[in-house]
Amino acid sequence: MSRSVTQGLPRWTLVVPALAFLDLVGSWHRDLGMVLLLLVCIGLGAAVFAAVHHAEVVAHKVGEPFGTLILALAVTVIEVALIVTLMASGGDKAASLARDTVFAAVMITCNGILGLALVLGSLRHRVQVFRVQASYSALTVMTALVTLSLVLPTFTTSAAGPRFSPAQLAFAGVTSLVLYGVFVFIQTVRHRDYFLPVSADGDVDEDEDHHAEAPSTATALLSLGLLFVCLVSVVGLAKTVSPNLEHAVQSAGLPLSVVGVVIALLVLLPETIAAVRAALRNRLQTSVNLALGSALASIGLTIPAIALASIWLSGPLVLGLGGTEMVLFALTVVTSIITLSTGRATLLQGAVHLAVFSAFLFLAVSP
Repeated sequence: MSRSVTQGLPRWTLVVPALAFLDLVGSWHRDLGMVLLLLVCIGLGAAVFAAVHHAEVVAHKVGEPFGTLILALAVTVIEVALIVTLMASGGDKAASLARDTVFAAVMITCNGILGLALVLGSLRHRVQVFRVQASYSALTVMTALVTLSLVLPTFTTSAAGPRFSPAQLAFAGVTSLVLYGVFVFIQTVRHRDYFLPVSADGDVDEDEDHHAEAPSTATALLSLGLLFVCLVSVVGLAKTVSPNLEHAVQSAGLPLSVVGVVIALLVLLPETIAAVRAALRNRLQTSVNLALGSALASIGLTIPAIALASIWLSGPLVLGLGGTEMVLFALTVVTSIITLSTGRATLLQGAVHLAVFSAFLFLAVSP
């Protein structure tokens, strides 16, 4: 890391957000040629790495689990804004956009991010530990939210197709927001100790991060602002390249839902990198907090936002999952229960989650 710093931050972490945002402004609503497309991709990757750095600075200042919560909330708020914007301009073609995005986020976080963190962390540390109380709490809320918001619409009879009636959608939105709010209260206030990283003997893990000097308040606030700029750039640049992705997908004869999966993968890159880095430092609890917390934030904030936006959105809103997606979700829940039941993780558990994630990707391409 560069030792040239401003406000306690490496200079590259100050320059990259500005350049990425300028890249976004310069490419917004433009046809991307080869050169501009290359610049957008470079800016997207650089913004991801800068976002991870600033998230870690903020996390070091506020401590866990607030740090992981800030990153999850920041990504999800911007993701929700992107979904609402695309639905407002997409008409009937965007009817299932919210469902596809939320389900992709659940599969990416609960299988992709968690599985990758388990595999890479176990390769370095053999066996890693985490708190069962925290993991089961998050998994319980996530299962309830997905079932009430994405599974139930397929079986209701008051609306044509896999959709909620206005009253049912309002109930789902309020319930999602309340459950997520209760979870955040439990995570940050009532049982905050459940979500702190632990060592092999079950005690709070006091590793080198705790002994390093915490950044100043001014540095932390600067990082928080730059984190927001980076995340805006990541989502905006991902949206900018989406027409090129859509054209490539259509040319290859693949389902349009593949575009949503790719965009979700790009948007969740900061959390993926942060989770893997935490696992490599033998802080698997932080990785679990990021994975499950991101899934909860995606559902708990997206469904209420969509319910509110549906007041002025004219197109249909399809939320109900199909049979294939429900099977994958059920497999994810069962696998997660087994993985999170002991408080100890090995390479095998991570491999199973990555296998489920691979099945999701394969079926997205070849339904």
